Amino acid sequence: MTDRHEDIQKSYKQLGGMGSMYDGIVTRSTLLGKLMDSLIWGLDRQSAAQWINDALSPIPERFTGALLEVPVGTGVLTMPLYKSLPKADITCLDYSPDMMAHAQKRAGIMGVLNVNFRQGDVGALPFEDGCFDIVLSLNGFHAFPDKEAAYRETRRVLKRGGIFCGCFYIAGEFARTDWFVKHMYVPKGFFTPPFETKDSLVKRLKGLYAQASVHTVKAEGIFCCVK
Repeated sequence: MTDRHEDIQKSYKQLGGMGSMYDGIVTRSTLLGKLMDSLIWGLDRQSAAQWINDALSPIPERFTGALLEVPVGTGVLTMPLYKSLPKADITCLDYSPDMMAHAQKRAGIMGVLNVNFRQGDVGALPFEDGCFDIVLSLNGFHAFPDKEAAYRETRRVLKRGGIFCGCFYIAGEFARTDWFVKHMYVPKGFFTPPFETKDSLVKRLKGLYAQASVHTVKAEGIFCCVK
């Protein structure tokens, strides 16, 4: 885990600087990204690395099954991981063709060949029931307009015994982030209420899955469930 984590962190530093403002923030690869990460999310280098590592840690190092990532976004957090899983069957889905184009470009630059990219809606996933071993969702649920459909669909396509994991913003954990979400991210359409709290997320996931755990790093809610 240590070697993989260090390799991925090195890739973040390289990839984050070539992308969007979001990429710079989540990878802390630019000066502006570091400032916004600290100001809005209250994260330092250690805690920023922690939430990413925690969100991805349920994925085994030698995973060879079928994985769905939704939304893939720009792929800045996951293309380095997928490069370390050459025998996995990975599908990356996003509603935005523009965002997916960034992820495809990164995959090409890194030589990641085992990823299939598809445009689609998380609320109506174009896949059969129980066809994925892992469903990964990083920083998507706080933006999805129909969260009920997203929870239902991500569970539907997961195999029995499969893992649903990832992270997203949850309210009530860090007041400064809550303020910025309410006054900046929601008005600009980046985030869509209603938002989970830690208690509501635990209750929801335990109602949907055989096993569910949730912990927080500042306002990031990190979850791992077994169907």
